[in-house]
Amino acid sequence: MLIALTVALAVVVGVTLGLLGGGGSILMVPLLVYVAGMDAKEAIAASLVVVGVTAAVSVVGHARAGRVRWRTGLLFGTAGMAGALAGGFVGGHLPGQLLMIAFALMMVATAVAMLRGRQDVDPAKAHAELPVGRVLLDGVVVGLVTGLVGAGGGFLVVPALALLGGLPMGVAVGTSLLVIAMKSFAGLSGYLATVSIDWALVGAVTVAAVVGSLLGARVVDRIPADALRRAFGWFVLAMGAFVLVQEAPDGARLPALIAVLGVAAAMGTCTAFVPRCPLRHAGIVGPRPARA
Repeated sequence: MLIALTVALAVVVGVTLGLLGGGGSILMVPLLVYVAGMDAKEAIAASLVVVGVTAAVSVVGHARAGRVRWRTGLLFGTAGMAGALAGGFVGGHLPGQLLMIAFALMMVATAVAMLRGRQDVDPAKAHAELPVGRVLLDGVVVGLVTGLVGAGGGFLVVPALALLGGLPMGVAVGTSLLVIAMKSFAGLSGYLATVSIDWALVGAVTVAAVVGSLLGARVVDRIPADALRRAFGWFVLAMGAFVLVQEAPDGARLPALIAVLGVAAAMGTCTAFVPRCPLRHAGIVGPRPARA
């Protein structure tokens, strides 16, 4: 029964991926931990499989449309693989509770990023290729985070490619899918040194997520992207609070909940009453981040 429910919910996660182009691991890890009953390390490793395969499937369409900068992606992805491999290996030796707390904090950061949106890149500042040094540094850092907690793929890669590197947003999204696939599989390799995976269940979940992402992609144009992004951002913030409270030590649960609620209240107040609030700045837009 739980397996059927997990696979069914994986389709929902996949639909979210297709609609938003991101947030796969943000929803997949809690699903595998709290519904499928996996421990934190196995759930993170499994999410890397789902995210990697989904990104690999999705990059095909972007490549056909010419939205993949192969040299930049391969360079960034190679650096990301090194960081992800190290992060996955280190994560396999850390306590599961610590990893889930780190994951919850990543969820909160992701929610803030989604609510704030992405800033348009000035076409005059876009350049053909990113500086090699910046590509390598950003790739290693982003890969380390993704490999360690199994999250933060597109929400970190797209800003690195678009905002820091000056790539046009569509190209940054397409290129990030290549990067995400590469570093997800590298992070998985790091975890496999210490974690075993139920491949039958993970395979079924992966197929369901891919199918869901294809369904979501077919209806994405029918839903206002900005409203969808903001709704999902608040949902991720709530999920982050839930995971943080669940995993925090007994004496720290109430302070953790109060802290997250304080962040939510501050964000809501800023959005509603502060004219120059960065969460609704006129220069910020909400294009879909890459799949993660």
